[in-house]
Amino acid sequence: MNAHWHWPSETSLCLSLPPPPDALTQRRLLAMAAELRGTVGLLELVPGLHNLTLFADPARLPPAELEALARAAWRRARPWREALRERRLRVHYDGPDLAQAAAHAGLSPARFVEAHAAPRYEVACLGFLPGFAYLLGLPTELAQPRLATPRSLVPAGAVAIGGQQTGVYPQASPGGWKLIGRVDVQVQPLFDPAADPPAWLLPGDALRFEPA
Repeated sequence: MNAHWHWPSETSLCLSLPPPPDALTQRRLLAMAAELRGTVGLLELVPGLHNLTLFADPARLPPAELEALARAAWRRARPWREALRERRLRVHYDGPDLAQAAAHAGLSPARFVEAHAAPRYEVACLGFLPGFAYLLGLPTELAQPRLATPRSLVPAGAVAIGGQQTGVYPQASPGGWKLIGRVDVQVQPLFDPAADPPAWLLPGDALRFEPA
C-alpha cells in the first residue's frame, strides 16, 4: 500500500493512505494508534478517514525519532480481526429527503430503507461535530450528492447520507447531507460532555441501524 508521510506542522506527522477508504485498512490504522498510545512525548493521536495524525512534544520526542517510531509501528500494524464492540440504533426512516434519495438510487423508499439498514457499519473516525461518527460500509448504490444549498439547521439525531458516507448528527447543526431518518437522542445521547468517553460511538466500533 502506498503510504504517504508528511508534516502538517513542525510538531505533527500525518500518515495518509490512498482512497477509497475501507474497513480493513482503517482497522490497521487504529491498531497502529493503539500501539503508539502512551509513548513518551506523544501528545495526541487523531485518526481520520484513511489517515492518522500524530502530535508530539519535540523536546521529548524529536521529529526524526517520531517518524522512525511511526513508520515502524505502521509496518508492524495488523488489522483488528473484529470491531471493538457492536452498537445498535433504532431509526425512524421518515426523513424529508428519503423519497428523493430512493429515487436517485432507483429504488422504492421501502427497498432503500432495507438496503441502508442491512450493513454492519464500522466507525472510521469522529469529526465535523463532537461525536459525529463517519461510517464505512454504505452500499455503493445508496451514495447521494450533497444538497446544493446546505440546511441552516439539521436536528440532533438526523440520519443522513452525503457522498459515500452515512452518519447521525449528534447535535443540531447546519448540514448539507440528505436526511433519510432520525434516532431519538433523548433515549440514546450520542455525545455527552459529562460522560467518559463523551462520544457514544468510537473509532473501531461497529454499528447496526434497526428500522423502528
